[in-house]
Parts: sequence; C-alpha cells; structure tokens
Amino acid sequence: MTSRTAAPLLTAQDAVDALVETRERTLALVGHLDDAALERVHTPLLSPLVWDLGHIAAFEDLWAVHRFASMPLLRPDLAHVYDAFETPRAGRGALPYLRRSDALDYLAAVRERTCALIEQRDVGDGLLHELVIRHEQQHDETMLQTFQLAHLPAPPGGRVVPGPPAADAPDALGGLELVTVPAGPCTVGADLADGFAYDNERPRHAVELAAFAIGRAPVTNASYLRFVEGGGYERREWWSDEGWAWKEEYDIERPLAWTADRREWRLGEHAPLDGEKPVVHVSWFEADAFARAHDARLPTEAEWEKAATWDQRAGIARLRPWGGRATDTRHANVDQLAYGTASAGAHPAGASPAGCLGMLGDVWEWTSSRFGGYPGFVPDPYREYSEVFFGDEYRVLRGGSWATRPRIATATFRNWDYPQRRQIFAGLRIVRDA
Repeated sequence: MTSRTAAPLLTAQDAVDALVETRERTLALVGHLDDAALERVHTPLLSPLVWDLGHIAAFEDLWAVHRFASMPLLRPDLAHVYDAFETPRAGRGALPYLRRSDALDYLAAVRERTCALIEQRDVGDGLLHELVIRHEQQHDETMLQTFQLAHLPAPPGGRVVPGPPAADAPDALGGLELVTVPAGPCTVGADLADGFAYDNERPRHAVELAAFAIGRAPVTNASYLRFVEGGGYERREWWSDEGWAWKEEYDIERPLAWTADRREWRLGEHAPLDGEKPVVHVSWFEADAFARAHDARLPTEAEWEKAATWDQRAGIARLRPWGGRATDTRHANVDQLAYGTASAGAHPAGASPAGCLGMLGDVWEWTSSRFGGYPGFVPDPYREYSEVFFGDEYRVLRGGSWATRPRIATATFRNWDYPQRRQIFAGLRIVRDA
C-alpha cells in the first residue's frame, strides 16, 4: 500500500490482540439475534447480516493468508459469493451465502489460519493485517445500520451516552453558531509518517482556501425540527433540482429515523426526540436543503479538514496529536455498541484546534465534495477499494459516528455514498463564506 513505512505498523502481538478484540465485538453484535434475523434480507440497501460475517472471513483469508503468505484460499468456491464489488447489495439475498452455523465455522477456521501464520512468519510490515482489522471494524458499523433500518434490538453491553456539560447553553450548540477559520494554505490528507492510511487519503497535499465560518457544532434535532416545521420539505427554492425530484418521488417529509409524532427510532425502540443531539439519518439532499435554508452551504472536504486540524495559536494548518487524542472514547462519542448520539458539546475536551465540537464521532458529516483521488493518487492495494467509485455519483462524508471504531475515526478518513442514501449515521455541519 502507499502507506508503507520503514518501521512495522504493529507487532505480531498487537495484531493478534486487535484481531481478537475486533472479532469479539463482531460476535457480540449478533449473538443475541435468532437465525431468522441474522439470515434474512431486511432491506435491499444492505446485506443480510450473515453475509457480512462470511464476507469478513473471506476478506481476511484473501489478505492475511492468501496475499500475505501465497497460500491457497480456504474456500475458493465462496470467492464470488463474498466479492463485495461483483455482488451489489441488492442482489446478495439471492446468493448461496453461508447460514449462521457455517458462517461462524468459516470465521473460526480462517482466524485459525491467520493466527498460525502470524506465529510462523510474524506480520511483515503489518499493513495487510491492519487492513483486515479495519475492514472488519467498518463492517461492524455497516451491520449496525442494518440493525437500525430493521428495528432490531440493540446488542447488549452498550455504554451510557453522557449528557452535555452544564456550562454550555443548548441554543449556542444547535449547529447555527459559527467559528471563523482564516484564509490561507492548509494540508489535506495523510502523511507517510502518520502510519496506515487508505489510498484515497494520500498523498498529503497543500490547498489554498479562502476564509470561511463553520458550525461550532453539528446541526441538532432542535434546529432541524425548526427547519421541518418552517416548511423545509415544502419550499422548492431550498432544494436542488435533483434533490427535489428525489424528495417528491419518495414522499420524503422528515429524517429517516423520525416518526410522524416526532419520536426517533433507536435500534428497536422509540425514544422522544432529543433536541440537543445531532440530527442523524439525513441524506446529502436534505443536508444541502437545510444549509440553503440558512443562507449557508455544506463544507468542502478541505474546509472540513482544515477546521479539524487548524492550529489557531500557531497560525498554521497541520495534523496535530488532536487527531489521535479526540478518538479516545473520553473525548469523542465513538466506539459504541448501543445506538446513541451524545448531546452537542458533550465532549468539550475533544474540540478541534479551531474550536469546533464533535468533529469526530456522533454523526458522519456530509461535505459538498464529490469522491475522487487526490493529486498523485495511486490505487493500492486494489482498485476496487476507492478508484472504481471516483466520479460525480458519490459525495464524501467525514468524521465518523457513534458506531465508528477509533482506528477509523480520524481527521483524514474519507467515507462516501450516494447523495440520496440515509442509512448511514449521517448529519451535517454548515458553512458560510467569511
């Protein structure tokens, strides 16, 4: 991968520990579900949960065994079933995927091979094992999206989401208060010295930006409710042509997780709408319309990243230890098993250097940027991770959600999806030109 460094990314013991912890979490997600819930197609937007389990095993066998040690695949007959690029989500329910017992056996058998190879050969530079760990962690979040859409009960063991600090006034944290980021250059993307990064995060490069003002916090339920009640889904002038056509075709009237009586789905149960928490499950079209209604827009990727890494005191934009510190669960609302965004401002210690709250965790934040390669992009280790998705169809999201693991929730990680998609734990942060 382009992230190759002289020193290994992780030791053999680190790799084993992370693989074990990640697998324990994966199994904890589904252990309380019956076979029917695990094996059925809940929505064409997402795979059957048991397909994800088989895919996790197939991916690990491909990269941590076959590509790492040139050993034959354990189950070559399943390669086409679990090829995520060749088998779109809408058609996976018709595939001969393994059912629960066989999928669990497949996971265990592949893991036995992986650990045996680590004991025999170490992990080399650690990149392929890091790729496998992160891949499984990303699928854990995708599986929680299925939980949400299917209204499945939350996995046991979720921690309590903290409330906001008493010193912060809710009105000031509704997502409409802005902080100014001055004009000037910034660096975007991951540096080789940072260790592992996906190919689409590289190479790190300089961008010149005009001054802008960005939301101190993500837009909250209370602010979004005012938009809905103020005719947000009826005012044609606030919507793009494509967004309005989508809204009309599917009769969209509110965020995906909201019911008509202003309650909110939270993994199998209804809860009163909490106005202080970030709005979630909105499409790019809805986020764009909200921003337009407030004489604002969505940030570009470069603006988002500068707001996340701008060192106001030093007067320069650079990646700082904040990126690692804020992914600690003490400083960002990430790494949860049970559904829950925290109130805006609940993690003031995780504020970005520019003074923005909640840039990592809680909700993915839509940007205005289309997904493409940075200048000098090189696909690595395979085109199907990033390059095949480049173009005008996909919009980029940043920052991670409550369900994102700390390894993934960094200031440079790029997520992407279609602008009409709402299954992601996605919200928004607004920007105005300064």
